[in-house]
Amino acid sequence: MSKFRHNHYVPVWYQRRFMLPGQHKYFRLDLKPETIKRNGFSYTRHDVHAWSPENIFAQDDLYTTKWGSISNTDIEQFFFGELDNSAAPALDFFASYDHEHFNEDALNTLVPYMSVQKLRTPKGLAWLSLMLGGGPNLTLIALQELQTIFCAIWSECIWKIADASKSPTKFIISDHPVVVYNRACPPLSQWCVNDSDPDIRFNASHTFFPLSLDKVLILTNLSWIRNPYQNELKMRPNPNFFRGTIFNFQSIQIGRELTEDEVLQINWVTKKRARRYIAAADKEWLYPERRISTDYWKKLGDGYLFMPEPRLVHMGGEIMVGYDIGKADSWSEYGHKPWQKGFKDRQRETIESEGLYRFQAEWALRHGARHTAYNSDLGRLERHVDSPESMEHYKTLVQKYRRR
Repeated sequence: MSKFRHNHYVPVWYQRRFMLPGQHKYFRLDLKPETIKRNGFSYTRHDVHAWSPENIFAQDDLYTTKWGSISNTDIEQFFFGELDNSAAPALDFFASYDHEHFNEDALNTLVPYMSVQKLRTPKGLAWLSLMLGGGPNLTLIALQELQTIFCAIWSECIWKIADASKSPTKFIISDHPVVVYNRACPPLSQWCVNDSDPDIRFNASHTFFPLSLDKVLILTNLSWIRNPYQNELKMRPNPNFFRGTIFNFQSIQIGRELTEDEVLQINWVTKKRARRYIAAADKEWLYPERRISTDYWKKLGDGYLFMPEPRLVHMGGEIMVGYDIGKADSWSEYGHKPWQKGFKDRQRETIESEGLYRFQAEWALRHGARHTAYNSDLGRLERHVDSPESMEHYKTLVQKYRRR
């Protein structure tokens, strides 16, 4: 069989990022091991195997189009081949992002790669087929046409790169490594049946993508950070998929150090959102539920497991760009153009500002004066510590909202 007919839907190079130094095989857990019936007897296959990345997260002819007796492997050879070759350096850049350097090429590679990665797995292709109502050939063609479907929404999220370096447990991966978590959408809910994920445009939807054993990229809708007291399942402002947008490198949050329990909870979400397989460098990491402090979906991290540091978020956010030819362009923080409804929305701004200030106060009292992360939005590269006066103000705000 041609090498282009054995298709890794989680690339080998990506899998190796989650192996320990010198490790050639790691552990794969089958969440739905087959039961074999033979000669009147039945047995269930072993669920855990130690295998190399070449042997897992792959399926023959997953990307092969077939027209009668003719099989075509161009999608694997040219489309995924080119994409995978350029993605590894982009992941390296963001896994070690420090605000000292900006790399537009890395951004323009990572976001489309994540969008395709979400679609290219058996789970993603099954979802796409269900949405389109077509067969395998149509689904594969649509995958290429819709490859940037999630890019605008993710580009307008608040980005956080969290760190598991101080946790003995590291990140695991699944057969659907771009994971969506919404605290109002537990695994058995209507939004998660079969091969569905919660819509990334729901206010409370977080998208996370492990970058390495120690780093995970977490994307959170701005509307949720500004007001986490609203309906989790309401669509964020300007939910249109296909449109232009702009990205602010300075707002990326870094320095968030995760506890082991937080890593276990993230791994548990990864496991629950997998279709069939997960993999880890350590066999014990395959079972986060054994040591997790809570498995109550809505209460992970006290309900805010994936939230970025809200004290680094501010109101406003309109971006204006001037060009050499004398023209200018602008976007709202939600990607609206000046002539679109929603570019200015005073009622939304009033509700969001009250929600943000309340959340900042509650977060400060929960986590303390030292910020849990930092960015370069205000021109400084250091973790801010709130003054005693600020902490007293936060206490006053919390008491005010509790009396309501």
